[in-house]
Amino acid sequence: MPELIWKVGGAQGEGIDSTGDIVASTLNRLGHYVFAYRAFMSLIKGGHTSYKVRVADRPVYYHGDQLDLLIAFDQLTLDEDAPELRDGGIVVADAGRWEPNLPTDRQIHLLRVPMTAVAKELAGNAVMKNMVAVGVSAALLQMEPQPFYRQVEERFGKKGAEVVELNRELIRRGYEYAREQTAGLPALALPEAADGGNWLLSGNEAAGLGALLGGCRFLAAYPITPATEVMYWLLANFPRYGGKIIQAEDEIAACNMAIGAGYAGVRAMTNTSGPGFSLMAEAIGLAAIAEVPLVIIDVQRGGPATGLPTKTEQSDLYAMLWNSHGEGPRLVICPTTVEEMVYYMAEAFNLAEIYQCPVIVASDLFLGSSRQGLHRVDLNRIRIDRGRLQTAEELALLPRDAFHRYEDTHDGISPRSIPGHKGGEYTALSNEHDERGLYEIEDPATRRRQMEKRFRKLEVAARHMEPWATVYEGPANPDLLLIGTGSTRAQIAEAAGWLRGGPAVLEGKAAGGHPEADQAGTATGTAAEEARVRVGHLQIRTLSPFPVETVRRHLENCGQALVVDNNFTAQLQGLITKCCGFHAKLHSCLCYDGNPFTVREIVERAGAVLGETGGLAATTARRPTGEGR
Repeated sequence: MPELIWKVGGAQGEGIDSTGDIVASTLNRLGHYVFAYRAFMSLIKGGHTSYKVRVADRPVYYHGDQLDLLIAFDQLTLDEDAPELRDGGIVVADAGRWEPNLPTDRQIHLLRVPMTAVAKELAGNAVMKNMVAVGVSAALLQMEPQPFYRQVEERFGKKGAEVVELNRELIRRGYEYAREQTAGLPALALPEAADGGNWLLSGNEAAGLGALLGGCRFLAAYPITPATEVMYWLLANFPRYGGKIIQAEDEIAACNMAIGAGYAGVRAMTNTSGPGFSLMAEAIGLAAIAEVPLVIIDVQRGGPATGLPTKTEQSDLYAMLWNSHGEGPRLVICPTTVEEMVYYMAEAFNLAEIYQCPVIVASDLFLGSSRQGLHRVDLNRIRIDRGRLQTAEELALLPRDAFHRYEDTHDGISPRSIPGHKGGEYTALSNEHDERGLYEIEDPATRRRQMEKRFRKLEVAARHMEPWATVYEGPANPDLLLIGTGSTRAQIAEAAGWLRGGPAVLEGKAAGGHPEADQAGTATGTAAEEARVRVGHLQIRTLSPFPVETVRRHLENCGQALVVDNNFTAQLQGLITKCCGFHAKLHSCLCYDGNPFTVREIVERAGAVLGETGGLAATTARRPTGEGR
């Protein structure tokens, strides 16, 4: 099989995450290409949670629409997740506890296993049925249990040999039971192991790794779902490299602390999600007018207010662009894969110091919580560029009072000093100021010069970032152009492949890498020429400065454009319209229920736009009217 998709579901507190982690980590360790996604609720116990693992013979960046094997710990899993099973799929249910209630429009095979009974017999604890489920999964996937034993030893070794042996025995019992019950079940075979990832990292962990490699040594943050994992990863790894972490009393304090560290010359950041990002509005304006480097990662979730704390959305796009009173320059970059997150996060600190302004890294729960197998990070792609940071020696050569921190330069980028260096003294004000840093808030000429100077930096940044601001795959003049930003890239790529009449994957450098080394070409050859529909895919990776000319050129060359927006108000489409026009060509594909886009939704909406029939519905599953916004 070219790929196989496995899922476990149950209530919060039933060990769903550890079950999924063990399966995903084991398959990754064996050399398979793995992508994993966990869906969970904002409850400690109860509710519904699931962990989905896609295993393929090639790199994959999305967990897939369908299922081959489902492990169900409760009735809710059977009700909500069984509809994803393919024809011929297998569902494993806890024996004697639940009504199957399986789809009737396809053949689904049911295997009842007394997972709870076995766990109570061996461990006296029903929760440990999750290890029985691991053994059942190994048997149905035609694997031996030994690779899972090794994962258990690594995971539970600190708890002692007795705990490790108990978990091994639970896996063995589940394995043996399932082996005896496979008669009549279809054979599930894993794809042939290739050269999968060395590490299994989530997008949030990748953000922490990228920050560390990019020279960040200070994090101030307040815990918030789903961004807290960034802080946890850095907490575990920062101290070995001289990094410091402060859990602030709130997001206002966290952002101001990061600004203070940046002013003092330390590469600094804060991580947050929507509600916390809202609280940082005034501080972002301070960093902009004082021209202090600042990096913020916003791991978006469903809003407004508390909204959907454990569900995904891309509804902070306008907030990231304009969240602050007044007008100040900022850069907003949007990595599209777990791998890209490493390199883009590292690059964010260069951008912050080169352009002396806030840099916001746009992530979301789907990207942050997904786990992907990665090869070793190429350290040759990581560079450190501190911009126009004056050394103590350079400052010492200047005449007295010659250092102008906010000098009106041709490119808007002024020389920067670290406090304490002789000759580099200046005051970083939140007031408007002159070139020396002395405020003259009622001088119109000074105000105009400083405003124009600050925004001039964005013109330079646009040229600097243009080579990696977008990535395009497809023919030169597509009938339909699919457009997205951030984590929607994988689903759009697969939808484009389906519409063309063949498979689609993110191949080679197009799937990730250092921004300046990561460029994708245009698809050519027989597959593109013989496509059912000529489809192009443009993924936007910088929202500010917006790549106006590139996007406009692609819009000019396409028949129609479908903007895939993971929000209700079509924020990306609105930004494209504001910057580029083309109102008549733009159509929306929207999702705002907290779940990631499926490939099917994008394909169906594309079919509606193209006016096709033949199985392509005229609406999307999550927007019954199909009209968009």
